[in-house]
Amino acid sequence: MIRAALTALTIFSALPASAAEETAVFGSEFGRPLLFRSTTDIRVLGPTIQEFTRLNPDIHVIYEQWGSNALFDESRSDCDQGRGADAILSSAVHQMVELVNSACAAPYRSPQTEALPADRRWRNELWGITREAAVMIYNTALVPPEDVPHSRFELLDLMRRNNPAYQDRIATYDIEASGLGYLFAFSDSLEASTFGALLEGFSRVDAVATCCSNEIIQGVSSGRYLIAYNVLGSYVSTQYRDNVSVVMPEDYTLFLSRAYMIPRHARNQGDATRLLDFLLSARGEALLKESGLVQRRDPEETFLPESSERAIPIDPMLLVARDQHRRKRFIAQWRATFGAPQFLSP
Repeated sequence: MIRAALTALTIFSALPASAAEETAVFGSEFGRPLLFRSTTDIRVLGPTIQEFTRLNPDIHVIYEQWGSNALFDESRSDCDQGRGADAILSSAVHQMVELVNSACAAPYRSPQTEALPADRRWRNELWGITREAAVMIYNTALVPPEDVPHSRFELLDLMRRNNPAYQDRIATYDIEASGLGYLFAFSDSLEASTFGALLEGFSRVDAVATCCSNEIIQGVSSGRYLIAYNVLGSYVSTQYRDNVSVVMPEDYTLFLSRAYMIPRHARNQGDATRLLDFLLSARGEALLKESGLVQRRDPEETFLPESSERAIPIDPMLLVARDQHRRKRFIAQWRATFGAPQFLSP
């Protein structure tokens, strides 16, 4: 009875980990340990991991939640020193491509991985698990309907009106603090003719750059911010829906797939492949949909045509975003708009 209770138990705690923001344990302590590190909030992905351990009672998962930059730095150090986690899942896909390119990943093939579209797998060492949109959000109580931007062009028009109501109340990611924020901004710079104008608009309204999805969403919910740009739509959870609404930009909407990797030095590669196949299974995808990590375009609700979808592919082109000279120039351009960062959170 004790063993059965432990198998079903999910423990959320502040267990020590070198730079993990939070740690949780799923499944029976008598199972084989699987160290899983992810940038995904435990409260979002936790139910999926709990179901995995229920179906696989011989495994227990130690789930560490990390910031993307800290996770990359730790994973690269682990690779160099022959140690590390058993599985990694990160939204900063460009960082994961660099890890694979640095020979830090173990290969794996299965019917589930082979079924993925080409833009969601690379070299049988990196796999896109989720499908999440980069969206604009706004406070429904404080932003009048005529001000709601449905495209980047409308957001630009709004910022050019010099309306004091929006001064210091438009937010986006700090690209130095957030690997995901950097990836979205860099993808915009390649995709959009409006990118330079957006930076000019952000400067005009003294837009705020900050580190984290939850902080931005909570800020819009509370009215600290009225509008936020390039927010990960999957994190707009039910607790904010009374006064936060989502817009998929009609000119184009970026879609991200979080990347899963099995480190080359993982001690438990076998169970890491079982977790991967579960996440790609019909049951796993259903749970990811329930948690908001697999988002679908609904033209009746979003007015977003299929031609406006822009997937961020998992491929070596993302290494361009990691080029140090290009990154330095890009950050300098960003700083010219937002100023020097006040902090560098993971």
